[in-house]
Amino acid sequence: MRSIWNGAISFGLVSIPIKLVNATESHAISFRQIHTEDNGRIRYRKVCEVEDREVSQSEIGKAYEDADGTIVPITDEDLSHLPIPTARTIEIVAFVPADKIDPLQMGSAYYLAASGAPAAKPYTLLREALKRSNKIAIAKFALRGRERLGMLRVVGDAIAMHALLWPDEVRAPEGVAPDVDVKIRDKELDLADALMDTLGEVEMADLHDEYREALEEVIAAKAAGETPPQAPEPAKGGKVLDLMAALENSVRAARESREPTGEAEVRSLPDRRSTPKETGTKKSTSTARKTTAKKSTSKSAESAKKSTARSSTAKTSTAKSGTGSSGTGKKTAARKTAARKRSA
Repeated sequence: MRSIWNGAISFGLVSIPIKLVNATESHAISFRQIHTEDNGRIRYRKVCEVEDREVSQSEIGKAYEDADGTIVPITDEDLSHLPIPTARTIEIVAFVPADKIDPLQMGSAYYLAASGAPAAKPYTLLREALKRSNKIAIAKFALRGRERLGMLRVVGDAIAMHALLWPDEVRAPEGVAPDVDVKIRDKELDLADALMDTLGEVEMADLHDEYREALEEVIAAKAAGETPPQAPEPAKGGKVLDLMAALENSVRAARESREPTGEAEVRSLPDRRSTPKETGTKKSTSTARKTTAKKSTSKSAESAKKSTARSSTAKTSTAKSGTGSSGTGKKTAARKTAARKRSA
């Protein structure tokens, strides 16, 4: 990483030679201005108002314009001899807990790299002291023509510095909050807490710039002469009149989206095209079984009825047979008796 500033950290009587490098980088896609009729580049030329001609970068310097329009030239040499100790030094003025810093004050981030072997030990000493104390260092430094406030903290094995706004540069939030009297019920707060708990935390490394990715797709499509992808139409939603209902729906949706799937049983889904047929077959088989069962039952009932009828018929026939035999027996006995009388 290329250094943008060379100097030293002033830690009491200890001086630590360092190099300042940018800790962040922008991945934003930049555009050029063109003439829409012929795609010609639009360029800005720096013109001197006195001579009415274009000037090169080497001819351009700095100046301060006074209220009456007077121009006061300021050279780099003038800036290098400013009567302040922070011209080439990051001067640590205090060590405070991290929660003393208002996030509104935080600006650009830099890494402080040890400059050379002699800086290794004092650099490590300051880093370990910050680690053990659980504090941050407040410092002053000069960069790009003005003195700034900075916050030093440990990031991994390095010391990082965040440029801070001066306290008087942070505006008070006057007129920002609602100016009407609003009462929040405990139930609403409970639902809001539940929604916060359900959403939980997030790995910051998993977050990415979806807008830039979509823009890259559009550029790639147009470069290939293809139609750029179109965004889906947003769903038309009505006004949310019931805050409680909106919170409840939000909690429900968040819980459904965050249901754990890692330990769940994985089952293969059936082919959607064969599902109706299989379902129909199952229903037909089930119906067939029920119909067969009903038919068997009715057949059994009919058989039972027929058997009962046969038994009844048999009994009737037996009864009739029994009656006929007894009648014949009586007649035979009478004949025998009459024959005996005649013999006597």
